[in-house]
Amino acid sequence: MFIADIKRVIEQVSRDKGINREVLIKALEEALESAARKKFGTKVDIEVQYNDATGEIEVFQFKDVAEEITEPDLQISLEEGRKLDSECEIGDSLGTKMDTSTFGRIAAQSAKQVIIQKMKDAERDAVYSSFVGRKGEIINGIVQRFDRNDIIVNLGQTEGILPAREQIPKESYRRGDRVRAYIVDVLHETRGPQIILSRTHPDFLICLFKTEVPEISEGIVTIMGAVREPGIRAKFAVTSNDSDIDPVGACVGMKGSRVQNVVQELKGEKIDIISWHIDPAKFVCNALAPAEISRVIIDEENQSMEVIVPDEFLSIAIGKRGQNVRLASKLTKWHLDVISETRYSKAMQDGYDSLVSLPGVGISMADALYEKGFFSAEELSNSSVEDLIQIRDIDEEKAMQLIETSRKYMVSTETADELPNEDLPNDELDGDGNSAVSDVQEVLKEETIDDISEEVIPDDEADSDENSVGSDVREALKEASDSDERVSGQSLSVDNTSEDDG
Repeated sequence: MFIADIKRVIEQVSRDKGINREVLIKALEEALESAARKKFGTKVDIEVQYNDATGEIEVFQFKDVAEEITEPDLQISLEEGRKLDSECEIGDSLGTKMDTSTFGRIAAQSAKQVIIQKMKDAERDAVYSSFVGRKGEIINGIVQRFDRNDIIVNLGQTEGILPAREQIPKESYRRGDRVRAYIVDVLHETRGPQIILSRTHPDFLICLFKTEVPEISEGIVTIMGAVREPGIRAKFAVTSNDSDIDPVGACVGMKGSRVQNVVQELKGEKIDIISWHIDPAKFVCNALAPAEISRVIIDEENQSMEVIVPDEFLSIAIGKRGQNVRLASKLTKWHLDVISETRYSKAMQDGYDSLVSLPGVGISMADALYEKGFFSAEELSNSSVEDLIQIRDIDEEKAMQLIETSRKYMVSTETADELPNEDLPNDELDGDGNSAVSDVQEVLKEETIDDISEEVIPDDEADSDENSVGSDVREALKEASDSDERVSGQSLSVDNTSEDDG
């Protein structure tokens, strides 16, 4: 078959659809082979070739030269073969060119369907190949239509989908609006490639800053992480490889021009640009800015931090509905508990009082335990002998006695909490209205005091409050206790929320 402009058609379709030229030629060859088999049956040996020089698609039927013809569609006699090739011998295979005009209308229709299907498959593969390498990039498109709450975006070669979960809350679009989104994934499905877009992904924020800040593209400023509550607030950590360049200032730009461009694209989303630090405690302090941090207590085993802030900065550290501390926790990957100084001081005072109230533990011993990090009877009950023998004047036997005493004390405390006065019979209340729990505590105290030697507390330390190692601790706790009457304590774990607006 010869088509004068078939070569031009192949070139044009390849260019317009982005389909490889070889794929189109192969589709034409398969279509003509299918048409020939429709006409002559499946047994015939047919070969289709495209002649690039002449632009002709040739169809050849091959037959074997045989002495006796048993399969006319597959065999040819020696006499007939000699007419085609005077030098042919028995067993040779001879090809004859077929007239494609004899294929008929049905065969031509079948060829047309094969060509269309092959072109669609090739076009899908071409679109998938062009987009699969762009995953993680920002792309521009036009809102084409709406599918329930999802937005179908025209990307030129194909369509992308912006699911409802990937849209910024309270953001609305109309048909024909331009939209900028982040390519999250490219799926190769039977109905065609599916481009999944997002405007809520943290990497969308990172890509926007890469386009606005040349220092990031050049590698001078490095992005260490980004977290978002889409449409509300985001935190963005950066560091600089050049000591002369301020990473935060580079991202903010002259009079905030760079960050404002990003904020406008995100429909007014507040962005906190934070300086990254290798020290986790300092990084957490930076992440909670603009709140001032008094101290940070780190628990590396549980990957958590207790952050103590002045009372006047508590609402700022927490943020509106807990946004600030929640985003800081996600960015730093540490569980954060934000506590006011008043609440923290009261907790420390209560813990110190619980140590002093232990049978056989005086002020001097409580100071020594406090100095070594045992801030309450509960912590003492969970300690090990190996931890306690590191403290002066405590040997293995004394350590075991202290642990046992603290555990009995915790049992008595839990019993007191579970038995309120109103639940006890009247005959178990004394004249002052005290419950029988006080009697239980007295019995426990008497039993444990007999078990502990007076040597646990050296006489010279038990009588010398001013010279003990914990005199400064007690003084600080006393001042915190006095201030507790003036300011009420507050705290917030990262998992809670507060209505205070930072």
